[in-house]
Order: sequence, then C-alpha cells, then structure tokens
Amino acid sequence: MCGIIGYTGNNLAAPILLEGLERLEYRGYDSAGIAVLGSNGDPTVHKSQGKLSALTHTLGTGMPEGTTGIGHTRWATHGGPTDHNAHPHTDCSNQVAVVHNGIVENFLNLRSELISQGHKFSSETDSECIPHLIESFLNLGLSFRDSVLKTSERLRGAHAVVAISHSEPGQLVAFRLGNAGGLVIGYGKDQHFLASDIPAILPHTREVAYLGNEESVHISISDVEYSTLDGQKISKSKGTVSYDAVSAGKGEYPHFMLKEIHEQPESIINTMRGQISFEKYEVNLDGFHLSDHEIQKIERVVLLGMGTSLHAAMVGRNWIESISRIPAEADNSSEFRYRDAIIDEKTLVISVCQSGETADTLAAMSQAQALGAPQVTLCNYEGTQTSRIAGSTILLRSGPEIGVAASKTFVCSLTALYMLALELGIRRGSLSPNELKKSIDELAHLPEMLGTLLSDDENYLSLANKFYQFSDFLYLGRGLNYPLAMEGALKLKEISYIHAEGYPAGEMKHGPISLIDEKMPIVALIPKDSLYEKMLNSISEAKTRGGTVIAITTDGDEKIKELSDYQIYMPEASPIINPILAALPMQLLAYHIAVKRECDVDQPRNLAKSVTVE
Repeated sequence: MCGIIGYTGNNLAAPILLEGLERLEYRGYDSAGIAVLGSNGDPTVHKSQGKLSALTHTLGTGMPEGTTGIGHTRWATHGGPTDHNAHPHTDCSNQVAVVHNGIVENFLNLRSELISQGHKFSSETDSECIPHLIESFLNLGLSFRDSVLKTSERLRGAHAVVAISHSEPGQLVAFRLGNAGGLVIGYGKDQHFLASDIPAILPHTREVAYLGNEESVHISISDVEYSTLDGQKISKSKGTVSYDAVSAGKGEYPHFMLKEIHEQPESIINTMRGQISFEKYEVNLDGFHLSDHEIQKIERVVLLGMGTSLHAAMVGRNWIESISRIPAEADNSSEFRYRDAIIDEKTLVISVCQSGETADTLAAMSQAQALGAPQVTLCNYEGTQTSRIAGSTILLRSGPEIGVAASKTFVCSLTALYMLALELGIRRGSLSPNELKKSIDELAHLPEMLGTLLSDDENYLSLANKFYQFSDFLYLGRGLNYPLAMEGALKLKEISYIHAEGYPAGEMKHGPISLIDEKMPIVALIPKDSLYEKMLNSISEAKTRGGTVIAITTDGDEKIKELSDYQIYMPEASPIINPILAALPMQLLAYHIAVKRECDVDQPRNLAKSVTVE
C-alpha cells in the first residue's frame, strides 16, 4: 500500500524520484520522502507529512545533490501519518536509508532487541527496524549487500524493501519477501530504475524485469544482478512495456477517475483485442492454458476477489453456471484463506485481482495451489504476483488506472470473465456455436453502448445536485444485478463518504425496509430481464414507505416512470451483459455526487489502490 522508487545513474536523482512518486501517489499519500546519497556519501533525507505536494513545497528549488536515491509515498499501517514516521528511515549513524512496503509482524521483538543493543529509534514505525538491522550486520563486517540479505532473514511477514548506504555509493539493494507489493526494475543507458509500479518509470525506460518472491537485486549504474535471498545468483530476461506516460495524464479531465470512466469503451476493446475473433466467431484467450481434457475434468469453479474484484467474481459466478454449466461459487479472499475449503485438482480457481498484488488473494491462491487446484487469474499487468502463482493469466489490458476507486478495471474484469465463461462453455459443449455467435455479435457493440451511456452527463449532474446532501443510500438489484448493487454502493461509499448498502431486492422485507423513509434514496437496478416484474414490486414497496427511487433501467421503458422518481436509461441489450452496462451509470452517479461534496475523488481518505498487506 506504499509506493517505492529508486534510481542510480549519471543524472540528478531527486527530480527523477519526485516525478516517479507523483505517478505512485495512488498507492499511498499520507506522507512522502526521498533520500539521496550526497557528495560525502551520506544519505540526505527529506520527508514530509501529507501528500507529495507538501514535500515538493518544502524542497522548493533546493533539490539535494547526488545521483543515487530512493523515494517513498506512504499509506500508514504502524505509526500515524507524521513527518518522523514518513519514509525513508535511517540507522543510528545515518549511513543507511531504507524504504519499505509491508508489515514487520515481529517488529516488537526486533525493536526490543535492537534497543537493548543500543540502537535509538526516532519513529513509531515497524519499518525503522530494517535500517537498524542492516546497520547491526554492517558492524559485524558484512558487505552492504550481505547485510541486507541477512536482514531479510530476520523479518516476518511480507515485504518489499529498497536500501542505499554510505558504504556502497551508487548502489541500490532490494528484496521481496512474501506477498508484499511487487518491484519492477527498469533498464537504461548508464542508469537504472526501480519502482513499485510501471508508470513510475515509463518516462525513462520501457525495458523492465520483475523481482519475484524471495528474490533480491543489486543495482549499480552499469549492472543489475539478481539473487535468491540465500545469495544464489539467478538470471532474468527483460521485457518491453507497451504503456506510455501520456495515458497516465489527466488530459482534459478534472480527475483521473472521470478520465478512466470515459476510457472504458476503448479499454474494453483492448480487453477483447486478440482474444475474440469477430469474423470467425471464436474465443481464444491468450493466457488461458488449460487443455480440453483438463477443462472436462472440472467439477466446480471457485472465484476469489476482494472489494470491486469480489463483485466482479460474483457476476462471473453467475456466468460460469449459466453459460458453462459448471457449479460455481464466489468467495471473499480474506475469508477463503481462513476456512478449511474443499479444493482439489477438479476445482478451477479463478482469482480476480486487478493489481495482481492483493495480499489476501495471493494467500488464498497459495492455499489453492497447495491443494492442487488449477488456477487462472485476471489482472491488469504482466508479470504480477498473481500471474506467477496461477497457471493461466487473462490480462485486462485496461491501461494504467490512477484513480483509487476502480472503474475501467472493473468493467474490463467483467468483460474478461464473460469471455472466459464463453470459452469454457464452447469447449465443454454447453454453448452452441450459434449461441456463441450471438454473444460475440453483442460484444462487438458493447463499446458503442458504453459510449452512449457517457453522453448523458447532464442527468448525472442534476441527480448529484438533488442528492449530494443525503447521508444514506440503498442500492437494490436481483440476479446478475445484485453484485452490481453492491458495487454501486461501494463506489458511493469510497469517493463521497456517504453510507450506502447494496442488497438483493428480495431481501428488502427481511430487515432493510425498516430503514426506508423520505431521507433514504433507493437506487434500483431494473433492466428488462426475467426479474423485471419482481423488481417493480420491490420499488413499489419502497415508494409506499416514502422512499425516493432512482431507477437504472432499459432505454424505452415508459412503465418505470410511473413507479420511480428519476430514471437513468441504458441501451437495450441482452440481460446477460446488462451488468457491464450498469456499472458505468453507478460510477458516474457516485463521481458527480463526490465532486459536488468537494471530496478528493482520485485519492479518497484511508484508501489505497493496492492492498498489499493483510
């Protein structure tokens, strides 16, 4: 949940570090800092509470000299968001500086041990144990690199750590342990980079490699060496990243989230590109490697996710059952990992993890792996942690998503899950070629339908003006649209700080109906599908109890005007893909309400883009 950047080369490090942190701020933004090795070899540390702008304001034009450094943007776990808790952290003698992503589970014991040895701590963080541990090994005569590796042996939990030292100017040493956030290494001419995420280094290089679990990297101006944590050298091949820095800019939009909502038609095209033949009516998912024999052996599917990804998994569960005719269930990753799940080689585990780094999903996948289950993961980047556990990876290809609240990655996750259900259905014989043709024809129109939804901005602005001062919302849906009701409520909670709940409409009379009055707006997902009449009954009950109903419904539905107060219309589509369309109106409604409430849309309080520790 923190952003890390490192640089060594022939250029001044500080401007490069700050530029990289700006692209990583979505990963954490309660404090930021940099450390640069100065002319005397000692790390010069500058850090500040608050967003990156506070640090850059403090620095002004007085950038520290030096061509090797590290930077960090933080989301607090241990210790509050203060100047002294901000990273980088140093040792007693200011010879070592460290940035860290993760939680040191045994930090109390380590801290007590280090204090008894005479080390003095200046922060409340668990992370500060790390530079002091490195210092203790340096004092024993070990090299800087070996001191960092020895430190990794003392830590419990999942970590990504980068360190610099007076003892080896021009060097970066980093390691990954457990399921902490990933580290990507960027290659340049007489310079090298390291970061938590690709966008941070894209302006400087597109040649990258990824640091794996229990691996270390030693980076100098001229060389990059990899090893295991026990010191065994390993080799890695470089890959070329196709993303560009321009796509990470807001462009004409006031917020990244709005830009990314508007990118959804193009993003869905990217998700489908090369995976669907609109001419031959075939689905061939590039990263899906199960053979026909393995697919026939599947007796059950378990879909895993957290937050928005869980809601996508819940929709995917319906698609898997209705299209592929395989019993399926969706589970919260953090709950799955702590129950004695019945999983075996006949259970296909599908993980939805947009970042590829979510700690609970990684732990759940590791558990499934130990039980012999075949796995496929959906994520947005190549080489992520989930893709290194799963045997198959379906890339979302939505492009960088900077807004913390997922928008285009959710819609791309749904699209990828739908394609997966189609491929499983055709290969198991539960979907006929004619049915597949109809589905692919409709997918071809999906970007256009999403584009149509984006043209109704005035309606959302009007609704925002009417409802931004309300404190509670209820979202209702049934069938495929029940998970979308949960997602709509989550979006409103995330970015506008309004309390909202998503419920299956059939559950309303079992409790939630007691909350309905004139102060409780109800957002009802009511497209023309097999549950349409039942949804009409539900909103009628809400209306009789004083509720104000905002209906998200199918274009041309005149009947709904009699039973609802406000309408948002979606293009007419088959019920099975309505969830993909329904996502966008709820994102826009939440966005405009949040803007009206003057909330920080792109960086909501207490949230980070990737939850990389438990």
